[in-house]
Amino acid sequence: MTTAEPAERSAANVKTALRVIEIMEIYAREGRSLTLTELARLLGAPMSSCLGLIRTLASLGYLYESGRRQGYYPTGRLLAIAERIAANDPLLERVQPVLESLRDETGETVIFGKLRDDGRVLYLAVFESRNPVRYTASAGEHRQAHTNSIGRALLAALPDSERDAVLANASFTPLTARTLPDRAALQEELAHSRQRGWARNFGESLADLGAIAMPVMLGGAMYGISVAGPLYRVEPREAQLAAPLRAAVRALQG
Repeated sequence: MTTAEPAERSAANVKTALRVIEIMEIYAREGRSLTLTELARLLGAPMSSCLGLIRTLASLGYLYESGRRQGYYPTGRLLAIAERIAANDPLLERVQPVLESLRDETGETVIFGKLRDDGRVLYLAVFESRNPVRYTASAGEHRQAHTNSIGRALLAALPDSERDAVLANASFTPLTARTLPDRAALQEELAHSRQRGWARNFGESLADLGAIAMPVMLGGAMYGISVAGPLYRVEPREAQLAAPLRAAVRALQG
């Protein structure tokens, strides 16, 4: 056995794991049974390797054949596992009642997230507004930190050297007409965030989205909480929304 063989096996295992996740994301996006041919095309994978994955997932109870020649569809097993995992998450169990109350008090969507080393914000939990017109997102989604309210709240709280490292590969390509043009403008906005006590994103990542956010320290790690909704509702109520957001942060850190 050569030294390259373990590395090759490891790379193959990583690729297989990614394929499994991609298959589930394809089903979430397509929302229908898919034939092997369709799955291979959507995955951009050879039919042979796709067949092996589908047969394995079916044998483990994650997929079932919805009808002869009609393709495969996920069973409820993945959902059941995900629900058990979420139900036992000690961090989310702690923040959920506080953030649900914040959602109900503000009438807007509340998001709980964390800053990654690659300069993106990972959404850990989303508590969607009950308003018919609302901002929607899902746990597990990523956003660019420098155009995101949670990202800015966390960037503003970092030491200069750590902030520079996070922003090393940031692209300031405009997403909307209000996107900040460069790092100097961002640094100025982060300074304002520290002065006012919260960070904001008003139409910079999406033209009709408004959001404010604050950092919160939990278990020795820094997270962010944002209140997000339609720009026309959030922007004029900025200070009004900041009060219950600050109270939520105090409740979690108290």
